[in-house]
Amino acid sequence: MASPRTVMDYLQLATGHLDASGVESPRLDAEVLLADLLGIERIQLYVQHDRPLTRLEVDAYRQRIARRARREPVAYITGKREFYSLELKVDRRCLIPRPETEHLVETALAELGRRFAGEACLDVADIGTGSGAIAAGVAKGEPRARVTATDIDAGALELAAENLARLGLSGRVQLVRGDLLEPLQGVLFHAILSNPPYIAESQWEHLPPDVRLYEPRGALLGGADGLDLIRRLIQEAWPRLVPRGFLALEIGHDQGEAVLELARARGYASAWLVQDLAGRDRVAVMAKE
Repeated sequence: MASPRTVMDYLQLATGHLDASGVESPRLDAEVLLADLLGIERIQLYVQHDRPLTRLEVDAYRQRIARRARREPVAYITGKREFYSLELKVDRRCLIPRPETEHLVETALAELGRRFAGEACLDVADIGTGSGAIAAGVAKGEPRARVTATDIDAGALELAAENLARLGLSGRVQLVRGDLLEPLQGVLFHAILSNPPYIAESQWEHLPPDVRLYEPRGALLGGADGLDLIRRLIQEAWPRLVPRGFLALEIGHDQGEAVLELARARGYASAWLVQDLAGRDRVAVMAKE
């Protein structure tokens, strides 16, 4: 091929390089990284397929592709991730929000609407908020919600504060530093939500390098069976819920029955699982009737 010059030339080269590096979605990643660099939508890459790239653009694109070839996640390279139709800033201070976690937000919003239709104000806790994704999604989707979001990591709270300010939600979400529910003593909630670490230690070496080498280990590992923090949340949330209040947790696809058993043992009146789009258990909900 002749010396690369245009958008399409560089897309083809980048795709081949990422493919050879073992990246699972080389074409998509090459497109996302170039479109973001140029400040255009991905479709415009094809509309402008013969657009020449400047030397500065070429150099910047090569740096991005080199980072992706080392398996750095696309979201960390672009510095952003869309979640529940909200654009969030992300970096290595937090776990990258996943589409699966949107099921947790959707489930929470549906239960709040069903259980507390007559309430003027709803108190919601987001435990281990990270980037602030769950807190922002609930605040956006439920105007009655007053959200308190906790995290043990100061860096994550700084990032969450940036996201909430940029989204205009700072007045709706209070950020508190502390371990799980510990900093929320004396407050009752209509809903307690969390995407806790739930990866078992034995699974760590089998995670994709994109996750294992870059995302914060503490936000992923949940002990020998992945349930360490889930056990604590199930125990600690019970006395912190109003009547008919509920706890909703994102879980691993193979943890559903174990989590339901923990909920029953703690005395929750009802507990059930919500599946993701692939039909796998993804959210466990347990309610205090």
